[in-house]
Amino acid sequence: MPHAPLNLLTDVAGLSVGHATDLTLGSGVTVILFDEAATASGTVLGGAPGGRDVSLLDPSMTVQQVDAFVLSGGSAFGLDAAGGVQSGLRAAGRGFAVGPMRVPIVPQTILMDLLNGGNKDWGLHAPYRDLGHEAFLNAEKGAFPLGTVGAGTGATTANFKGGLGSASAVSSAGHTIAALVAVNAMGSVVVGDGPHFWAAPFEEGDEFGGLGQPGNVSAEDRAMRIKGLRLTATTIGAVVTDCALSKAELHRLSLSAHDGLARAVLPAHLPMDGDTLFSASTAKRPNNGLADLLELCHLATLVTARAIARGVYEAVALPYPDALPAWRDRWGRSLP
Repeated sequence: MPHAPLNLLTDVAGLSVGHATDLTLGSGVTVILFDEAATASGTVLGGAPGGRDVSLLDPSMTVQQVDAFVLSGGSAFGLDAAGGVQSGLRAAGRGFAVGPMRVPIVPQTILMDLLNGGNKDWGLHAPYRDLGHEAFLNAEKGAFPLGTVGAGTGATTANFKGGLGSASAVSSAGHTIAALVAVNAMGSVVVGDGPHFWAAPFEEGDEFGGLGQPGNVSAEDRAMRIKGLRLTATTIGAVVTDCALSKAELHRLSLSAHDGLARAVLPAHLPMDGDTLFSASTAKRPNNGLADLLELCHLATLVTARAIARGVYEAVALPYPDALPAWRDRWGRSLP
């Protein structure tokens, strides 16, 4: 299925994306900002998650729509980032009406990047609220960078630098769907030690190298590769469509996105991962019925897998001694 023009989350009408990147800290924040409140849901399948206002995304909960999603590094310290985004939204008059007040609804999920070599000696208050507000101010439509940027700044995987990835697709009915993922997996996104990606069957063009699939996957290639037994990781992200979907339908979409995570990372959803994927609809196009939902669930799997591979493919190593190498450090971009 072809991708939309940018092959990014911003191919979906009705949203913008902003980043704040701090290479000294070795961390950052990414915000998905909706032009208007968007119906939303999500699913947590990792065993060590961290989040803010994630429970309200359950289909049984009262609030149906959100103003923004936040993805952040910093582990639990990073949860301050949503406050910075919320401040920006409040100043803009956005939010859920509670009497005369408006409360911006900003679900957030975080990844663990505290042990990547960056300077985490930030003093009394962690810097993530300010980074969140910076990301909010930087939100724009159109193209945005991938790899070692925003929430992907400090991300790592079992064997290569992780990063921020995105991918899009257009359904047979003309609906756009796209994923944005910060890849900080406990496991590996490549077969063996590389260069081929587990997501290779779903690649569009040469978006992550065009290497195709390996001729043979050995038992050694399938052996478990993880960061370690006492480390936490987490792959976090969101899948968004312009098709009008209900909160319950979006919950199902997020589950399909997790299928894409499991096709791109081996192993996935471990006890020390916090794998969390949000889902949302900007409702710019009408839903024509069950056939639309079924195809969008299928495409959610594909765009999530592709986004994960792109996040690692586009990443560059952090500028620290002994930093985990990037995929491109070993394999470059010149392979056939």
